[in-house]
Amino acid sequence: MIRALGVTSAGDQTTIHKVPVTRSKIAITFPGQGSQTSTMAAVTAAQRPDLLEQARGEIGLDPFEQVAAGTHTAQPALYCASLAHYKQAGSPEEQMVSGHSLGELAALVAAGALADTDGLRLAVTRGRLMEEASEGRPGAMLAVLGGDEAAVRGIAAELGLAIGNENAPGQLVFSGDAEPIGEARKRVRTDAGAKAIRLPVSGAFHSPLMEPAVGGYREALAATDFAPAKVPVYSCTAAAPFDSDPREGLIAALTEPVVWTATLRAMHADGAETFLETGPGDVLTGLARRTVEGAEARSLAAEETVNA
Repeated sequence: MIRALGVTSAGDQTTIHKVPVTRSKIAITFPGQGSQTSTMAAVTAAQRPDLLEQARGEIGLDPFEQVAAGTHTAQPALYCASLAHYKQAGSPEEQMVSGHSLGELAALVAAGALADTDGLRLAVTRGRLMEEASEGRPGAMLAVLGGDEAAVRGIAAELGLAIGNENAPGQLVFSGDAEPIGEARKRVRTDAGAKAIRLPVSGAFHSPLMEPAVGGYREALAATDFAPAKVPVYSCTAAAPFDSDPREGLIAALTEPVVWTATLRAMHADGAETFLETGPGDVLTGLARRTVEGAEARSLAAEETVNA
């Protein structure tokens, strides 16, 4: 049995319980924007105050205090919180790692391919550029649950919308201009028998509407050093490990769909039978349970308590 261990203490320290792992090959997953929790600021302050201080300097404010203000604060906050949770969990060893969109940066850090300080600078730049692209051409995203998948995809194509996320079987996310998103919300219910939930974002992430962010992000990545990863890091847009230079794969996550279903299945095909989500929340844990039958999926954050 392999155990991911944290540190148990008292007072104002953060506590993590022992997490038993019964399978041999472990995949660590890091969440993306939208996995905010009420405790992530406290975890970051306790575990990675260095990153919190850097984030304040890069942005000019505490991103956790303004996490709902937009992508420019949410992404740096989630990046810092993911690495804080990773440390709190004892930096568990893994055989492979992946991240959902923004989470790819934390995944590369965990794999030793990217310095954590450089990753934060990239998260700040990425969040700012995506927000600027959204301001230039506001968009929207729509989660579509269940229904006839062929009909759901047909509606997206007919309305000129991108499939921004393939998160799990029966869970797709449309991305595009706000007006057709509104029409799609009606039609997937009436024509495909699906549920539809408008996401609380102002940008069409993972779609061609993010193209204005590409140039600036490419420049930031070109100025960043990457080292060979110690374990495979799976791209969430290619559902395969990054090659020795992950830059183009990271850029792809701005404008191309996140194929998380295929990514989880690719890691499982390569031997992963345990999926540990290391970051705020437990969204990816639920997606893994729905996608990979028989796999063990756990959120390390779900085992944590913060004693203030």
